[in-house]
Amino acid sequence: MKAIIYCRVSTTKEQQETSLKRQKEELLKLANEQGMEVIEVIEEQASGYEIERDGVFQLLDSIKMHSVEAVLIQDETRIGRGNAKIALIHCLLKEGVKIFTVSQQGELELSEADTMVLEIVGIVEEYQRKIHNMKIKRGMRRAVENGYNPKKNLKNQHVPSGKEKIDVPIEEIIRLRNNKLTFAEIAATLRGFGYEVSKATVHRRYKEYMEEQVKHDPYSN
Repeated sequence: MKAIIYCRVSTTKEQQETSLKRQKEELLKLANEQGMEVIEVIEEQASGYEIERDGVFQLLDSIKMHSVEAVLIQDETRIGRGNAKIALIHCLLKEGVKIFTVSQQGELELSEADTMVLEIVGIVEEYQRKIHNMKIKRGMRRAVENGYNPKKNLKNQHVPSGKEKIDVPIEEIIRLRNNKLTFAEIAATLRGFGYEVSKATVHRRYKEYMEEQVKHDPYSN
């Protein structure tokens, strides 16, 4: 299991440097006990109430780029405090990332209150996504009724190697993914354009594309 260690202290005082070092040592030990492969250690000195932190952006970028499966923190307050904590935990769980803490010596167990808030956030987000998708479908339907042919506006990219791949418009997959559509929703949209693709195929093409991006520009994040 690929993992990232995230350490944070709130100030730049000298004693906080010791805290960062201790966090790192304890988290490396936890990763070893859990049999994880640590691919990155992020250390940050910033308030937990702030969500605009360089370390947080680095963490989220690395998760996407390297297919990270777990994030290790000292305790839940290290990822953030207040609303920032809830927002960041939601982002991590949404990416399918497990959170492990030293304080609980294993996977994070949220309080009932935090669990309830995250469930509400998830429900609201799901409805927002449905409304967004309905708007896209209505626009597409009106365009097609007016003679628009979406296939002519999709640039197909594929490189045959041995077994022929399903023709998939990777640029459209990236665009839809950036608009927060799920892989299932992207597959459904492409099928509407006449591309017989599954959710698994869309996910695989997206992953291949991201891996190619890393190969060509390993320092982009």
